[in-house]
Amino acid sequence: MKALNEVSIRIHSGDFATLCGPSGSGKTTTLNLIGALDIPTSGKIFLEDKDLSTLSRTELSTIRRNRIGFVFQAYNLVPVLTAYENAEFVLALQNVQKKERQDRVMAILKEVGLEGMENRRPDELSGGQQQRVAIARAVVSEPAIILADEPTANVDSDTADSLLDLMEKLNREKEVTFLFSTHDQRVINRAKRIIRMRDGKLAS
Repeated sequence: MKALNEVSIRIHSGDFATLCGPSGSGKTTTLNLIGALDIPTSGKIFLEDKDLSTLSRTELSTIRRNRIGFVFQAYNLVPVLTAYENAEFVLALQNVQKKERQDRVMAILKEVGLEGMENRRPDELSGGQQQRVAIARAVVSEPAIILADEPTANVDSDTADSLLDLMEKLNREKEVTFLFSTHDQRVINRAKRIIRMRDGKLAS
């Protein structure tokens, strides 16, 4: 049985799009393939005119580090690092100079409403605050696209709305491209484009 079959999607720069459908429909698999976390057995995946299916593991790692931002359902923050250090981590991997790292991280933490919480570790933050750190980490490197897998799943309704407000603002004001995977109707209602999936295929 194929996880995905004849799926063809084009995501444009500046999109605020969502993949939606029931569990097992292929949403997360699609996101993982676009994010170069999985390798397709057939077909092609292009990011900025590069065919990801032809690249080596080292090249894919470089693409993930430099051009793709990830926001995960479980936050995936490094527990021993502060909010500042978690947001800075990707920039350090990119060998961005310390002063520029500091300026960019402090600016994005302020943007996501975490000014004054730079030195708190994840266990000292609420779920919504942790997800804001995850969004800051994804945005700070200025990637081509941010892939968000069920980003509102582990937070309450008010926090979910606040996170969606934040991501809409980043999309509107900074033209950050977002692709969500979700079954949360709140996310679907906010999307500019809705891509429905069922049984590993595009439904609409």
